[in-house]
Amino acid sequence: MRHRVAGRQLGRTSEHRLAMRRNLAASLFEHETISTTVEKAKEVKPFVEKLITLAKKGTLSARRRAISLLGNRQIITYEEDGKAIRQNTVIGKLFSEIGSRYLDRAGGYTRIINLSLRRLGDNGRLVLLQLVGTEESAKKQPRRSAKKGSGKKPKAEESAKVEEIAETDNQPNTAEQ
Repeated sequence: MRHRVAGRQLGRTSEHRLAMRRNLAASLFEHETISTTVEKAKEVKPFVEKLITLAKKGTLSARRRAISLLGNRQIITYEEDGKAIRQNTVIGKLFSEIGSRYLDRAGGYTRIINLSLRRLGDNGRLVLLQLVGTEESAKKQPRRSAKKGSGKKPKAEESAKVEEIAETDNQPNTAEQ
């Protein structure tokens, strides 16, 4: 029986789970949005939120605690010729950028967005795990309205106005030249 046993096993050993959780959290802090399975996203979300809460404190003891939980990993970028450059550490970005971004927020720093995709190999459900406040980078999916008749075609007058505006936008302005 699994009474009062928290967390998911995910078919891995405890060391593998810890390494996976650290890697997912580091990737999330580095890229601010990652694509993963539902189960992994639900497992790493509380871990990430605890790290962001530590980053909001900004004290030396909080930084040491975050390093012990996550490890001080390097953020490596690649130039066009394939040369690797060490830019910053994940802990540095967490405490300088991400922690200061959420100072006025009490919690809920991450969100899980369901994708309609399934992974080809094992048919796993994919989601986007992202930090709140990065809405511009995410693709917004239009919501369907529950009202009937919302999908009506526009009237002839409205479509004519739209066509006139489109024609005036496409014509070059000779006065400015």
